[in-house]
Amino acid sequence: MEELYKQNAKIIYHFLYTRCKDEALSEELLQDTFLKAFESMERFDGSCKISTWLCQIARHLLYQHWEKEKKVSLAELTEEIPAKSDTEQQVLYKVELSEVMDALDRMPNDVAQVVKLRAMSDLSFQEIGAMLGKSENWARVTFFRAKKQLLQEVRHED
Repeated sequence: MEELYKQNAKIIYHFLYTRCKDEALSEELLQDTFLKAFESMERFDGSCKISTWLCQIARHLLYQHWEKEKKVSLAELTEEIPAKSDTEQQVLYKVELSEVMDALDRMPNDVAQVVKLRAMSDLSFQEIGAMLGKSENWARVTFFRAKKQLLQEVRHED
């Protein structure tokens, strides 16, 4: 288990940190990830890379944390708003982003996860498919359909 930790700790930490932007939380969840992995090692079937399996555990723990703490906000799910001199532009950007996030929240959970992982975490479709236990093609098609649906919903709200 120590060797597994040495080989994958940086990957899992980076995976967590890019999502929550909190060093302490990333460290805590990193430790929890390896604890859960150790407890459920017999369930690892080898159908994906061990790092992918560990990322799935880490993702699950992070979502559990957010659910428990109710701290998932637009700021945690998106990048910083670009600095602009025009306050009105910033307000419009925030309103549009809020509309997109509301529409995303109305989508099925697995669809919303694909969009968040692709658009906000910049993961490949192959990585997303592996993390969600689906194929790369499924992730690609799901993202395309979700993007199309989001555009339609946001345009209809205007």
